Amino acid sequence: MNIWDNILLSLQSLRSNKMRALLTMLGIIIGIGAVVAIVTLGNSMTTSITDSMSSFGINNINVSLVEKNSTTQSSSNDMSSVRMFSKAAYEESDLISTSMIDEYRAAFQDEISAISLSSQLGSTTVSKNQTTATVNILGTNTEYQAVNNINLLTGRFINQSDLDESKLNCIISDTFAESIFGNITNAIGQTIELSINGFTKSFTIAGIYEYDDSGMVYSDTSSITTDCYIPITTAKKYSNSQKGYSNFTVVSNSDIDNTTFLNETTSFFQSYYTRNDSYTVSASNMESMLESMTSMMSTITLAIAAIAAISLLVGGIGVMNIMLVSITERTREIGTRKALGATNWNIRLQFIVEAIVICMIGGILGILMGIALGSIGSSILGYPAKTSVEACFISVIFSMSIGIFFGYYPANKAAKMDPIDALRYE
Repeated sequence: MNIWDNILLSLQSLRSNKMRALLTMLGIIIGIGAVVAIVTLGNSMTTSITDSMSSFGINNINVSLVEKNSTTQSSSNDMSSVRMFSKAAYEESDLISTSMIDEYRAAFQDEISAISLSSQLGSTTVSKNQTTATVNILGTNTEYQAVNNINLLTGRFINQSDLDESKLNCIISDTFAESIFGNITNAIGQTIELSINGFTKSFTIAGIYEYDDSGMVYSDTSSITTDCYIPITTAKKYSNSQKGYSNFTVVSNSDIDNTTFLNETTSFFQSYYTRNDSYTVSASNMESMLESMTSMMSTITLAIAAIAAISLLVGGIGVMNIMLVSITERTREIGTRKALGATNWNIRLQFIVEAIVICMIGGILGILMGIALGSIGSSILGYPAKTSVEACFISVIFSMSIGIFFGYYPANKAAKMDPIDALRYE
């Protein structure tokens, strides 16, 4: 008998004992289904997190002032001995100046897409039409909108004229506009009083942006504090803050080597701090963080999947057990076949193929169940389902391996039967 004949004989044997065959496959189905479901869910979560982080600007470069270790002098290319700044204030000479940023922009004009500058001024309460609302005042430049994906609904954002003349214009959220003015249409051109470092100034609303409430866990919008953007030159003028910056964000062009540009940015700004004993500059992006998170998620997924795969051992033992029962029931059949000239190899192959068929069918059913469960779980958690083709392929191969491993002993036992004793078996 060839392989195909053995497969047909195996299928016929399964059809004659449907319930027993199903119960035999159950351990394989549950084990592989659990593995595929866990891998599908893990991949879905990893993909969703990756996409979310990418939307925040995975290749954006954050340039920050960092404090040198007081006991170790760091070289311009070795950041192992610096730590992130912990002081609330710096000397004017320590900060990254506007001229440094301008020189940086000129030196890397082909690599830079945008530079976002901001200055946090704290929060203040705005009262208008017997209604109050709280806003965070943030001084920004013109490129802040593009870098931070601010969706402008009406009006305009901070422009160069606002910066050059330190105009008293502001950009508010739709949530704030609806709370104070009733709707966003009535808000454009209106004025609000903002308190900045003891100064109270009237700012004209030049634009309204869409407030992103995707991270909100409650529906009450009356107590939400949104950002109010004003020209950064105005912010520094009325807050009496220092002229420089402790950090800013650079958006690089998509067609460059971001790692190389990151290193060049670090070297460029560190050259200004060679004589500064307290501070230097560090440039970083989210790419390394994303790689670490993806690696961690993959490790966790594989660890849980490996634990779930232990049930496959139980399923394999069940296959071996049923194969031994099947051999006992078909002892006379084995004796007849051997009496008609079947070799030990023919008998061994017959039962190994039968074990493989049982495990493969169980594996396929397990894959289908795993994909369904993984998709349902991803949907419940709000992630798009992403089934791993590799996991499904490995599951099929693993199913065949289980059939060979756990089917060999019963098959070998059947092959070694004495034909005379087998024919006499009652």
